Order: sequence, then C-alpha cells, then structure tokens
Amino acid sequence: MTPPVLETDRLILRPHQAQDFDAVAALWAEPEVVRFISGTPATAEESWARLLRYIGHWQALGYGYWAVTLRGSGRFIGEAGFADFQRAMQPPLAGVPEAGWALAPQMHGQGIATEAVRRIHQWAEEATAWPETACIFDPSHAVSQKIARKLGYETAGESAYKGNPALVMKRSIRRE
Repeated sequence: MTPPVLETDRLILRPHQAQDFDAVAALWAEPEVVRFISGTPATAEESWARLLRYIGHWQALGYGYWAVTLRGSGRFIGEAGFADFQRAMQPPLAGVPEAGWALAPQMHGQGIATEAVRRIHQWAEEATAWPETACIFDPSHAVSQKIARKLGYETAGESAYKGNPALVMKRSIRRE
C-alpha cells in the first residue's frame, strides 16, 4: 500500500523514505524526545530499525506513521501515526491501533503536535473501519496527555510496559 499524503495549514505528513534516516536518527537521539518514552536516546541502529518498522507497517497493515514536515520548506520535524507494536503489556491493546507522535524539541509549544495528530485522526475516520484507537503514555507526560484529551481520548486504565507504569487512553472513532 502507498501511504497517503496528508496536509494541514502548516504541515505535510508524507510517507517515510530511506532518505529520512539521518533526520529520524537525529530525532530519536534527542534526550528531550525520549525523556518520557524510553529515557534513553536511540542509537543509529535502533533508529534504522524504527524507520524500517514505519515503512513496513504500511505494507503489512495498511496503516502506519507519517513523516511530519513543514509546508514550504519540507523540513522533517517529527513523526505521527498509528501502529500495532505488539507490545507485551497487561492488559494488552488487543489489536487496537495505537496513536503516537514525536516532534523535534524546537517545535514544541507551537500547536504542531495537535495539528498533526488531529489530521491523522481525520484520516482514520475517513479511511478505516476502526471502532477506536489507543495511546499509551508515561503517567508523568502531561503535555502529550493534554493533546490526547483535546482530541477526544479518555483514560481507559493503567498498565505496565517494560517494567514501567503506563497510562492507557482510548478514543472512539467518530463517523458521520
């Protein structure tokens, strides 16, 4: 499947390409980006595996992540999308697509994450038959939780992932 290109007033969300490797590696090596995710900056090898996983999601499942770029310049500033990471967590997400997003620190606080995440959910409403989506957060990651709540996510429970507490939020897909 060829992932669609999504647009907003300020952004173009496009499929990842192998040529994005340096930008993906720089994003995930940034301590501020991983602070509430893994806590440890990613190696180049881990970022390469991440990039291939993003590309593969579209081929295997018909959905995945987009590269978030600035309209006009085309500069890569982050990623947003849906995945099935087969996380070993209890309770499991059980096939519910998991929304996620990460932006370069210099883009924080400008409403860009909300804009990108709103757009991917519009796509989900138009292009999928999913009844709901989920997202998981470090319970102390208040900023991402605020974005999720703004877009209709509600707390669904608590879990643990890789030995750390995880807040699970879910959102029903609205259909017209």
